[in-house]
Amino acid sequence: MSQREPPAQLDLFTGAVSQTQARRARKAVPVGPAAVSDELRALGERLPQGIYLGTSSWAFPGWAGIVYEREAAQSTLAREGLSAYARHPVLRTVGIDRTFYSPISSVTFAEYAAQVPASFRFLVKAHEVCTLARYPLHERYGVHRGLPNDRFLQASYAADMVVAPFVEGLRDKAGPLVFQFPPQDTRGFGGPARFVERLHAFFAALPRGPLYAVEVRNEELLTEGFAQALAELGVSPVLSAWRHMPPVVHQAVRTHALTSRALVARWMLPPHLGYEEAYARFAPFQRLVDEDTVTREALAGICAAASHKGVPAFVTINNKAEGSAPLSARKLAESIDRVLAGRRGASQD
Repeated sequence: MSQREPPAQLDLFTGAVSQTQARRARKAVPVGPAAVSDELRALGERLPQGIYLGTSSWAFPGWAGIVYEREAAQSTLAREGLSAYARHPVLRTVGIDRTFYSPISSVTFAEYAAQVPASFRFLVKAHEVCTLARYPLHERYGVHRGLPNDRFLQASYAADMVVAPFVEGLRDKAGPLVFQFPPQDTRGFGGPARFVERLHAFFAALPRGPLYAVEVRNEELLTEGFAQALAELGVSPVLSAWRHMPPVVHQAVRTHALTSRALVARWMLPPHLGYEEAYARFAPFQRLVDEDTVTREALAGICAAASHKGVPAFVTINNKAEGSAPLSARKLAESIDRVLAGRRGASQD
């Protein structure tokens, strides 16, 4: 049995502090950013200002030494980690996913905005009742399980409960407001053609100004009518790297993504894994486990093309895409940097 040092205790003669006191002292000091290498800082400086890379959230203890200077509890990072996250050289956006399950107030949005620099942007998911034609059978839906949803694509609800707090709280730091349509039986809203009609009416009734985006998880909804409706309304399609959707390049072509107001992409999962499998394989998200170079290079090329056209690009990455979202963001930034350098070199020949 190996010997271990006994717990440190307060030394009445030397004034040494106990481990408990040291832990309390650390808790009193806000979590700071991880040390940044000159190479990473230079990469962030070369990345065009219109490219916003980030992660799906920020409260992950496994990111100690990558995003945060030290380990901290998830609750601590959720409360105070955002300001440290926003100081990472390539992390210029972050997803707010909690709003998918329940709306939050403009005050809460404003608290988030106060923690980040002026150039930072938030990608926010709209409340799911806007995008579910019928409530799923999951127990969390309680008495509504399996029933039709009368707030599906209801513009008045979305304007009051989703759009207004988003605009009032985030102001200039508001990025895309994403309406994600989960996988569902499309017959519940009349099929692809009827979906386009209802989607057009919905966004036409919402306040002008915010950057709206639509993510669908049913491939049959990626129609030409869908692409044309979004273009007419100034709404961006979301490229979703998710196992039941076609490759992001195919989605970009079918939705005319590079002609939209902004390029928006969410890199969620590898092609061969579900959420539970990916979580079990990748937690605690400290390293890249399975690198998906195909998706990475595709996103890099699309982002570089958007930058060349002067179109802002937003990409958020989930830990379950490759194993560690901030490390994936760095790799993606490196790939974009290489593509852009190649373009500059070709133009000089």
